[in-house]
Amino acid sequence: MSATETTTIGEAADAKRGSLAHRLYTGQLSYDFVPKWRRWFVISGVLLAISVIALATRGLNLSIDFRGGTQFVVPTAVTATSIDDYRRTVQALNLPDMAEVHVSTVGTGQVDVQVRSLNAEELGKVRSALAEKAQLQPAQVTNSLIGASWGQQITQAGVVALLVFLALVSLMIWVYFRDWKMSVAAISGLIHDLILTLGVFAVLQFAFSPASLIGILTILGYSLYDNVVVFDKVRENVKDITKQNRTYSEAANTSVNQVLVRSINTTIIGVLPVAAILFAGTFILGTGPLKDLGLALFVGMLTGAYSSVLIATPLLCLMREAEPAMKEHRARLARRVTRRSAPAAPSAPVATVAVQEASTLKLAPVATTDVPDLTQGFKQPPGARVQPSKSSRADRKKA
Repeated sequence: MSATETTTIGEAADAKRGSLAHRLYTGQLSYDFVPKWRRWFVISGVLLAISVIALATRGLNLSIDFRGGTQFVVPTAVTATSIDDYRRTVQALNLPDMAEVHVSTVGTGQVDVQVRSLNAEELGKVRSALAEKAQLQPAQVTNSLIGASWGQQITQAGVVALLVFLALVSLMIWVYFRDWKMSVAAISGLIHDLILTLGVFAVLQFAFSPASLIGILTILGYSLYDNVVVFDKVRENVKDITKQNRTYSEAANTSVNQVLVRSINTTIIGVLPVAAILFAGTFILGTGPLKDLGLALFVGMLTGAYSSVLIATPLLCLMREAEPAMKEHRARLARRVTRRSAPAAPSAPVATVAVQEASTLKLAPVATTDVPDLTQGFKQPPGARVQPSKSSRADRKKA
């Protein structure tokens, strides 16, 4: 392997270690999702309150499939502008409560127009207008009544499917994780997503059609997937939690951070095509199943990612932290932290004491005695030459 290849691999490894996903997974970077559960619960509470109020006051804008209405079949050549042209033709009649006009095409030779229930006079006006637009005789434009019973049957079937789905999900999560509290938290997240999605339909007054109902049932699967991904990581990190030096909530918060990037990437990948469907149904087609289905999927996928991280996981932690074993574990960790933070008993510094004692010692003064003059009584040995004493020049002059 060349030096250049080694450098490139090393730089790639350093870049990987410095990435956001790696830092979150290893714990170098951590966001307090679980500790700030009160903030997320307040936000969700406000959104849920708005949704419930909108559903109670404004209600859902049920489509013709649920309310019943009239459908016209126009045998004419389909063009790129047929849907907008026939919708404007009906709305130009200025009949009351005609804001909702569903226009769809069947193949290349048929246009279907659905409106509310009409009386005999309104029925004749709409048929004549559609025939004139298609350059046909009024008798060639057929009409039929759409009863509300079909929509009621669809609604009942959807409610039954929802209840069965929630029951099976609860059982599956309990069996897989061996923890009924995870089932409660996951189901709470699903209900949270369902209410918020219906609330958006009530606030925006988008038509709630069978396609919307299908979309809502579909988003429950996305929300369940997000919850299972997070809970699986939580289960991995809280294994033998009583032997770890962290609480259940701290381990769960680490789990959320570890799967955060994965959840965001999965949500973005799923939302992008749904956003394209919603855009096409709203701004290109103007109405129809794509618009209703796209809105349900778009809102549901976003709320599913939000609830799995900020609602279901903190709720699970609150239930688990209330257990006696977890309370004892937290108390044990708190005592351990207290012992570590307590100041140690001061030990006698031996060297310092010795120095202080030495500094306090006073040396006894040495007795000073007169040193005897060793030259006194010293006699010259016999025969020794006596050196004459030298005198200075001044002394000699005086002499």
